[in-house]
Amino acid sequence: MNSKKTMMSDDSLQQWVERVSLESFGLPFLHRATFNRRLKATGGRYFTKSHHIEISPHQLEVFGIEETEKIIKHELCHYHLHIRKRGYRHRDSDFKILLAKVGGSRYCQSLPERSERKPAPFRYKLVCHNCGTEYMRRRRLDPAKYACGKCRGKLFLKTLDLVE
Repeated sequence: MNSKKTMMSDDSLQQWVERVSLESFGLPFLHRATFNRRLKATGGRYFTKSHHIEISPHQLEVFGIEETEKIIKHELCHYHLHIRKRGYRHRDSDFKILLAKVGGSRYCQSLPERSERKPAPFRYKLVCHNCGTEYMRRRRLDPAKYACGKCRGKLFLKTLDLVE
């Protein structure tokens, strides 16, 4: 578990989400809102089965209250539209119209440490028996499930020796 503490507790977040829901949507938020430290590539998420909302505390720590409130409004758009059986997905016009009306953000900002992180090294190479085309991969996979993209030939897997 991460030793960093969130600036705000889950109970405070719950109250904040309930307040934003009433002020911006005129409707109550009747489910649970919590922080999830594992959310790094996204600002928050809405669960269609439980109707709960999770918010990334990293967004609050890095970008502040205003940006986090826009993320809360975004997730509340999903919530209120889904409960009312209207278009709650990003591509739906109902979602886009409501998001613009309440002033939520369409996308969250990228966290600095995420954009500075370098990708993992290639560990595997798929090689075509027929034409010799090479495909570099970071994860191991079963070559029998794939074929060469150029000649449709069989592939075989080579493990690369990593020298660091």
